[in-house]
Amino acid sequence: MLLWASLLVLAAPKPVISLHPPWTVVFKGETVTLTCHVPHLRAAEYITWHLSYFGKDLLHKTPGNTLKVHDSGRFRCQTKDSPPSDSVRLIFSSDWLILQAPHTVFEGDTLVLRCQVKGRQKLITVKYSWNGKVISVSNQGQDLLIPQASLNNSGHYQCIGFLERDHYVYKSSTRIIKIQELFPYPKLQVTPSQPTEGSSVNLSCQTQLPLERSDTLLYFTFFRDRGVMLSDWSRSPELQITTIWREDSGSYWCTAATAIPSIQKHSLPLQVHVQGVPVSGVLLETQPQGGQALAGEPLVLVCSVAEGTGDIAFSWHREDTGEHVGRKQQRSQRAELEIPAVGGSHMGRYYCTADNGHGLARSGALNVTVTGTPGNRSGLIAAGATGGLLSILLLAVALWMYHQHQRKSGGRFLENTTRSTPTIGPGEAPHSGCPALVELQQLYGNGYLEEENLAYSEIRIIQLGQEEAASTSRTSLENKHTSVIYSAVKTQLPEDSAGEVRSQDEDAIENYENVQFA
Repeated sequence: MLLWASLLVLAAPKPVISLHPPWTVVFKGETVTLTCHVPHLRAAEYITWHLSYFGKDLLHKTPGNTLKVHDSGRFRCQTKDSPPSDSVRLIFSSDWLILQAPHTVFEGDTLVLRCQVKGRQKLITVKYSWNGKVISVSNQGQDLLIPQASLNNSGHYQCIGFLERDHYVYKSSTRIIKIQELFPYPKLQVTPSQPTEGSSVNLSCQTQLPLERSDTLLYFTFFRDRGVMLSDWSRSPELQITTIWREDSGSYWCTAATAIPSIQKHSLPLQVHVQGVPVSGVLLETQPQGGQALAGEPLVLVCSVAEGTGDIAFSWHREDTGEHVGRKQQRSQRAELEIPAVGGSHMGRYYCTADNGHGLARSGALNVTVTGTPGNRSGLIAAGATGGLLSILLLAVALWMYHQHQRKSGGRFLENTTRSTPTIGPGEAPHSGCPALVELQQLYGNGYLEEENLAYSEIRIIQLGQEEAASTSRTSLENKHTSVIYSAVKTQLPEDSAGEVRSQDEDAIENYENVQFA
């Protein structure tokens, strides 16, 4: 319990004593009022005063936070929950001339020094000295004002006065005046102290205002090598660098400042070394997957790392030939190398490497195979068209053979020509999205024909749209634009006068002639 109570006392803020009037040296018979400033002081709470008189320590309690003093000594105050305040020393002097100064003066404050004569007599001339050197002379006995005092203004002060009535020279006792820091020089703290690339870093500019000036506004900013400003002035003493890289290594410092008056203090520089993460887990993949590529198509080699920071140099190689295929450097854990059109020469074993300056790492080898033969869309279309023509010719042969069979069976047809129902060809016409109909102009006859050995006189290709192909009648087909590909597609050997084929074997293969239409 005692330990817990001690911790509570240490955690409470320390009270501060102020003086009215503000001087620590006064004449005997005067009164100085001390005020104990305690945060969150309750109205009914008592203040305990520690009094040191002539080497004796006394305690005195007051229901409020003020105490009137008439004797020299040292004074402190506290509540039951707070530690004691800093001590204040008061001097009640019996000298004829005294030099009065405030109890505390912080840098940036205006230092006021007053030279006083007992009985409030008038001084015609006053001289003020600092460390034995006269720094000011006033013929009207005015106070000495030092605006925006600095730590350099600390020292030994004295005043010399000349009375108006007798021109007698009076000297005060020497006073030691110490200008206190408004806040100490800041200290920069970096968390973590050894950051790694790609991680975040917190910068903290640490300093502390005194209790007497706790309401003073401080502003902060941060710097790197050669005065590179990392942030604007801000009330926050913290700065987060969301992502830090190896090139961000260097000297860092911070600055704390007040607005009015302007007091700036810089921290000591702190060296920050950003550590890189070596690359590891290098993997080579392909698109399409598995290293299987189609000839003439693109192949993408993808090199990636599981870990690694900063700029990474990726390199692709052929294991079987020792060839260096390509190289890329970028701030990424993944890079791609494209082969626009693969061929047989690209078949082989590939691997990739990655290096970010902390050591090179290599992937396993991947076998790339190429299937098919190089080609293009026009070649495929041409092949389709050729296949379609061959199918047409085969159909024509079949119909002719059927015609020959009918002739041998004695049947006769009219000698005028008829046209078969349009037949859709097995392939697309080149450069068209429309289906093609094949029109066969056929001559039949069991009787004598002028060209009785002619099976088909013409083969026509008719181009139709998709809708037309579904609804076109025979009559409309005849009005379409047609293209004659063959005439006299097949002929048979002439028969002799007895109506027999002049061949040693009637069932033998007949002679065909395909004449292309000019």
